[in-house]
Amino acid sequence: MMTLNEKGLENRAEWKEKGYELPEFDRKKVLAATKEAPFWVHFGAGNLFRAFQANVVQRLLNEGVLDRGLVAVEGFDYEIVEKMYRPHDDLHILVTLKADGSIEKTVVGSILESCVLDSENGAEFQRLKDMFQKDSLQMATFTITEKGYSLTDGRGEMLSSVEKDFKAGPEKAMSYIGKVASLLYERYQSGKKPIAMVSMDNCSHNGDKLYAAVHAFAKEWSQNALAEEGFLEYIEDKEKVTFPWTMIDKITPRPDVSVEEILKKDGIEGLEPVITSKNTYVAPFVNAEECEYLVIEDAFPAGRPGLEKGGFLFTDRETVDKVEKMKVCTCLNPLHTALAIFGCLLGYRKISEEMKDEELKKLVEIIGYGEGLPVVVDPGILDPKEFIDTVLHVRIPNPFMPDTPQRIATDTSQKLAIRFGGTIKAYHASETLAASDLEMIPLVFAGWLRYLMAVDDEGTPFELSPDPLSETLRPYIGRLKLGSQDGVEEAVRPILENKTIFGVDLYETGMAQNVCGYLCEMIDGTGAVRKTLKDALGKKG
Repeated sequence: MMTLNEKGLENRAEWKEKGYELPEFDRKKVLAATKEAPFWVHFGAGNLFRAFQANVVQRLLNEGVLDRGLVAVEGFDYEIVEKMYRPHDDLHILVTLKADGSIEKTVVGSILESCVLDSENGAEFQRLKDMFQKDSLQMATFTITEKGYSLTDGRGEMLSSVEKDFKAGPEKAMSYIGKVASLLYERYQSGKKPIAMVSMDNCSHNGDKLYAAVHAFAKEWSQNALAEEGFLEYIEDKEKVTFPWTMIDKITPRPDVSVEEILKKDGIEGLEPVITSKNTYVAPFVNAEECEYLVIEDAFPAGRPGLEKGGFLFTDRETVDKVEKMKVCTCLNPLHTALAIFGCLLGYRKISEEMKDEELKKLVEIIGYGEGLPVVVDPGILDPKEFIDTVLHVRIPNPFMPDTPQRIATDTSQKLAIRFGGTIKAYHASETLAASDLEMIPLVFAGWLRYLMAVDDEGTPFELSPDPLSETLRPYIGRLKLGSQDGVEEAVRPILENKTIFGVDLYETGMAQNVCGYLCEMIDGTGAVRKTLKDALGKKG
């Protein structure tokens, strides 16, 4: 049997015989160097970090580009570190699931130390303070989800832990960002040392969200004499502390049972996942797609190593913004939404299966290449057409990616304006293009209205995915009846006029007539959704 820890890796031949890539660097030597002079501390010890950033650092350690590794810090669920990281000597297995059906297995050993962000644990918190006092520390990165930067609850009221931290100061901070701010105060007090604070979470202008949260603490503490006045100036000084924007994209699903079985057949023991008391599902392995993108604003006041040699793309803030818009508004997210809507109506349970459906495949190809590309802003650093090529031919069809139309259909009313609104506005503003000429995007909007009837194309009721506007929209959609086209436009007009939903008034852009026409066809009876798709796509040749 093979065991995932330092001792278990001593029999390298057995691991390699089973097809595992192993750390090729001297881990003991790198561990000592990392403890002495850490350069990168990462907050958020979850699957994305283990599958992406940690694997890139391993490659760079193997190649000799880096001589130190990562420090992983968990601030929400300490059991991830206590029950998964440390028992395996901070090692994990990355299983890369490729679209051609093959897999790659890598033992990742680039995480050399794991910590918990627990201010009540003196030894743990002191270790982090020591790191933040080091001249060597160049960056702290974050994958803590967008919610992690919020200082308020769902009702907009300040979290009690934040309120207490504002009053108590940096010494005994209890909230997540409060503890991060207190570590930055340590760095300030040890000589106003520079650092880049880099959010790598999948949300728009992520660096601004992290800055706003940290700045709130610095301002409260400085104004109330709980921290030196200079601390606020330090946080605001871009020569000292930066909060770069980033765009990250890599699908890393929850550890899959089928992957666990593959590893068990190889003879690896102790693979059982742990479900923590906070209901986090964590395993000694992670599974992920092969594609990955990380575009980073190059603002590192303490310098940085050559991480671009590992595939990270460094650029300016404007370009990061363009890449994000390219992905979210044209080249990925709109295609996902189209597949989600029609996948629910046509009875699909996996997004990947939809790419075998000729109509759905053609639909997203036209939305991407035909309607989106003509108005997308090319960021220069990534080619939009190549990005769509990879999405449609590698990423979405990947049978290992267990994403469902039902999951992606969640909160669609909140997504349409972002995912399609930019394209519509660009057409509307163009001197050579007209929004009324768009054909597939209105088809998607009509499909969404048909989806809201909660009856599939065979006439079988299904459960709608959660959406905050469900109750608001129900009275309008409730007037539609399968098999009757009476009063359709009158029923849905208030929705089509809603700029909050679509980003525009569809009547003002000349698109409403198309949407209503498609919707009338789709509610004509059972099988009408499929027939409408066939007819609409047939006209495109």
